[in-house]
Amino acid sequence: MARTVSRRMADLAQSEIRAMTQACVSMKGLNMAQGVCDTPVPSVVTLAAERAIRQGYNVYTRFDGSSELRQAISRKLAHYNGFHADPETDITVSAGATGAFHCACAALLDPGDEVILFEPYYQYHISALLAVEAVPVIVKMRAPEWTYASVRLEQAVTPKTKAIVLNSPGNPSGKVFTREELEGVAGLARRHDLFVFTDEIYEYFLYDGRSHLSIATLPGMAERAITIGGYSKTFSVTGWRIGYSAAAKPWAQAIGAMNDLLYVCAPAPLQMGVAGGINELPEGFYQDLARAYQNKRDRFCSALAKAGLTPSIPAGAYYVLAEVSKLPGVTGKARAMYLLEKTGVAGVPGEAFFSGPEGADFIRFSYAKTDADLDEACRRLTQIRL
Repeated sequence: MARTVSRRMADLAQSEIRAMTQACVSMKGLNMAQGVCDTPVPSVVTLAAERAIRQGYNVYTRFDGSSELRQAISRKLAHYNGFHADPETDITVSAGATGAFHCACAALLDPGDEVILFEPYYQYHISALLAVEAVPVIVKMRAPEWTYASVRLEQAVTPKTKAIVLNSPGNPSGKVFTREELEGVAGLARRHDLFVFTDEIYEYFLYDGRSHLSIATLPGMAERAITIGGYSKTFSVTGWRIGYSAAAKPWAQAIGAMNDLLYVCAPAPLQMGVAGGINELPEGFYQDLARAYQNKRDRFCSALAKAGLTPSIPAGAYYVLAEVSKLPGVTGKARAMYLLEKTGVAGVPGEAFFSGPEGADFIRFSYAKTDADLDEACRRLTQIRL
């Protein structure tokens, strides 16, 4: 038999996010394609990691994370999210929220299981499902508010449906699911006995007075919600790869075993750094974070509008989808490359987040940039007014 890559890899293309990042580097442009968080890391976080290294926290932790971090996450879930997760049995620290999501997929889904996602979706969610040979089923949302018809969600359920994926606040749209929408998803999950994998990595990035609601707090959802989060974004440590999942004990045990197989454990001293941040940063840090990013959102969306690239104003996270059908080109990739060549500003083609042709009409930008870089991006974009 000829040597080839595995069948599952044949279905996986390189992330357009990384492809545009590479194109941006080659052109020495401003990278607004990848949510790398160029903003400063809180000093309490870096100091806690440095202290852990000096004190010898440089060997494996328990497969599901250090006791210090699991306890810190448990307290945070009780205080901020409003539900209890036992640090000894219900929490698994993993290699970023993406790693936590992959472990949950690998542990709880079988080949052929159908999983419902809302479109626009995060490309890595689709890729993780394909990697475990699950079948993504799309429910489309409509710009600019990214609403969807509940009847379409109900119609997406079949006897093969095993789970629903939620991302709120969402990447790439900035969608924040309302209480009514979450109650609708919860009711569907209860009626059809489904898991809900809920990616809440952007839970602190909320604008215009919104508050975060975890679906695990709704009636009957604690035993079926797989809550995924992390601190890569909140603490601007995307390269540290510290995320987690919280789930009822039977599911957490399976996820933990898969985490052990794939990663052994997340980096030990960096776990201690994140634990230090959770334990020591005051409430004001998170309030200031939301205010600062709302200001970034407003400045950048204003520049997009002036440039003729109409933004769908995000309610949370730090991404915006801009309507770019006026740019030259037939595909989103062609339009993104045109914008990069003309302005030196890189975004991600919409096809990375849509299953149909409408993706060509959007580019996703990340405004998790320093103020200087954000101001420069705004200046460059407004020079191309359409």
